[in-house]
Amino acid sequence: MGMLIRVIINAIALWITALVVPGIEVGGSNAGHTALTVLVVAVIFGVVNAILKPIIKVVGCVFYILTLGLIALVVNALLFLLTDWIGQQFDLPFAIDGFWPAFWGAIVMAVVSWVLSFVVPEPRAEND
Repeated sequence: MGMLIRVIINAIALWITALVVPGIEVGGSNAGHTALTVLVVAVIFGVVNAILKPIIKVVGCVFYILTLGLIALVVNALLFLLTDWIGQQFDLPFAIDGFWPAFWGAIVMAVVSWVLSFVVPEPRAEND
């Protein structure tokens, strides 16, 4: 249940990011198709982050220390661009028009996801 909530939070954050950041487009032939596209891209973004981000942090640990963590902004933008590329391989109507929209989009996604995580609490596991 927690993973489903996380995907929905990322999907809402992605939708808001596409509305706010010029250069990030989420399309669809109708509202249902657009919502499905946003959900699929949110899943792709979550998988990319879950798999690659820890590896990048370990390999690039020195760069994180030298830049006081600011390299994370660039890494997030590149992971967002990778999400765009993967989406194109599946013919999803999702596009990012270069590094700077990805940079600002990754920041907006992180902030909106963080805010939504406070608004929507994680479900607690029940011990029966």
